Amino acid sequence: MKQLLVPIALTLLVACGREPAPDVPGAAPGAAAREADGARRIHADVAFLADDLLEGRAAGTRGYDLAALYVANRYRAIGLEPAGDDGSYLQAVPLLEGRRERDGASFSFSRDGELIDFAFQDDFLPGVNYNAGTHAVTAPLVFVGQAVHAPELDHDDFDGVDVRGKIAVYFSGAPSDFPNTQRAFHASGRQKLTRLAERGAVGAVQIGNPVDEAKYPWARGARNWAMPGMRLVGPDGQPVDAFPQLRATASLGVHAARRLFEGADMDAEEVFARREAGTLEAFDLDGQATLAGRTTLARVTSHNVVGRLSGSDATLAAEHIVYTAHLDHVGIGAEVDGDGIYNGAFDNALGTAVMLEAATQLVATPAPKRTLLFVALTAEERGLLGAEHFASNPGVEGTLVANINMDMPVFLADVTDVVPIGIEHSSLEDDVKAAADVLGIGLTADPKPEEVVFVRSDQYAFVRKGIPAVYLDAGIKARSPDVDALALYEDFLTGHYHQPSDETSLPIHYPSAARLAMLNAAIGRRVGDADQKPRWKEGDFFGRTFGGQ
Repeated sequence: MKQLLVPIALTLLVACGREPAPDVPGAAPGAAAREADGARRIHADVAFLADDLLEGRAAGTRGYDLAALYVANRYRAIGLEPAGDDGSYLQAVPLLEGRRERDGASFSFSRDGELIDFAFQDDFLPGVNYNAGTHAVTAPLVFVGQAVHAPELDHDDFDGVDVRGKIAVYFSGAPSDFPNTQRAFHASGRQKLTRLAERGAVGAVQIGNPVDEAKYPWARGARNWAMPGMRLVGPDGQPVDAFPQLRATASLGVHAARRLFEGADMDAEEVFARREAGTLEAFDLDGQATLAGRTTLARVTSHNVVGRLSGSDATLAAEHIVYTAHLDHVGIGAEVDGDGIYNGAFDNALGTAVMLEAATQLVATPAPKRTLLFVALTAEERGLLGAEHFASNPGVEGTLVANINMDMPVFLADVTDVVPIGIEHSSLEDDVKAAADVLGIGLTADPKPEEVVFVRSDQYAFVRKGIPAVYLDAGIKARSPDVDALALYEDFLTGHYHQPSDETSLPIHYPSAARLAMLNAAIGRRVGDADQKPRWKEGDFFGRTFGGQ
C-alpha cells in the first residue's frame, strides 16, 4: 500500500505547485507556444486521470475519489477559489446505487398455451428497481412504437391503444423525420418512462433493433450487466425519477425481440422496417408476460468538484457561467482481451483536462465581470446525476446564466474545427462564432444528429433548468486531406466507446484539444463581459419548454 500511495502523493504535490501561466493573448511567445504549453498540461492531466490506478473512475468508488482529489488540487494550483461544501472544493451528491442480481431474474411470455423463457444476459436484462429489493409483475403486453407523444408535431405513439395495467414494449429514439431539437427531446429515456407512467403502464420493455445492433451489439453491452445503476436521492430521502408506478422494467436484444413478435399482428421484420420508415403503429400483443428481478440497494455519496473565478463587477459577479466536464467513467467491468479497467481517456479524462486548461488560461488574464464556475461532475455515466444535483443546488449566491460543457472530445487527428452542439438554441451562438472567428477555428454542424447527444450529456441538466447551454465537441475536418476525421470518430464509437480500449494508448491529438480549451476560454470571456446575459432565441423549443418563454 505504501508503494502504491507514493506515486499518488508525488503526482498531487506536482499538481499543487503553481504552473507558469500562459501568456496574455497577443504577447510573446505567441499562439503556437501557448498551444504547445496547453497540450503539455492536458496530456499530463489525461495521463493521470486515465491511469489504471484510478480503476475507471466510477462514481462512488475509491478511484473516483482519487480523481476528485486530483482535480481539487489542480484547481488550487491554478488559482481557483473553493466553491463546494463548507469552504472546500467538494460538493456532496447523495445517491442510491442499485445492482441487479442474476438470481431471481426472469422474463417469460405465454401465448396460446406456449411458454417462452428468455435467457438472462443472452436475451434480456432486468432493469434496476430503485423502489424495492424484489419485484414481479404479470400483465398483457402492448407495443407503443417509440413511446413518443409529441402533440406539437401531431405525433402520438399511444394512439389507438390503452396501456393501463399493461407492460409497454417500445424502441429507443424518436422518429427520424422529427426536427433535430424535438427528436433529441423525445428520445430521452426519462421522457419515455414519464409518458408510460402517466398512462398507467405497470412495466416497460425496451427492445433492440437491427440498426443499433450493428453499431452497439447487444452482447457487448450485456456482458457488463453487473455494473450498478444510480439515482439521485431527493430532499425527501426518496430516489428521484425512480417511477414506482412501473413495477418492472427490462431490455431485450434484437434477436429475442423477433421471438416476441412471432404470431403478432405485425412480425418483427415489419416492425423494424416501419421504425426506419417512421410509420410505426401501436397494437396489443396477444398473451401475457412475467417480469421479475432482484436489486441490491445502497446509499452512497460521491462529489462534484467546484472551483470559482470571482467576477470583477460588483453587480454582474452574482451571475455565474458554469464550465462543466464529467469526471466519472464506468469503472471496472467485463474483461476484453484480458483488460477489465474502463479507463475513459477520451470519455471524459480529456474533456476534464480541457476544462482545466481553459481555467488556467482564464485565471492568467483579467477576470471577466461575471463569475466563472468550474465543475468536474460525478455520475454522468449513471444519468447526468451530478449535473442535475448541481443545477438544482449550486450552493452559490446569485444565479446560473450559462453552461459550457465538455464531454468526450474525440481528437484522433489534427483538425481545424469543432462541432458546437446546441448553439442554435440561444444567443450563445453569436459568442461561439465570434470567439471561433478570432482564433481561426471552424465550426461544423453536428454530423450525427441521430445520436441526440444534446440530451445525453451534462448540459441537458442545465437546459432543463432553463439555462442556455452549449456543448463543444471535437471537430471532423482534418488538416491533412489524406485523413478522414469523421471516419476515425465513427471507428472510435464502434470499437472503443465504453470499452477498456478507451485509454491513453490511442493517438490522442493534444494540440487540437489545446485549441478547444482556448476556444472555451474565449467564449467564457465574451459571455462574462457581455452587457446582457445569454438568452434563449425567440420561439426556441427548449426556451418554451424549460425557459419560461
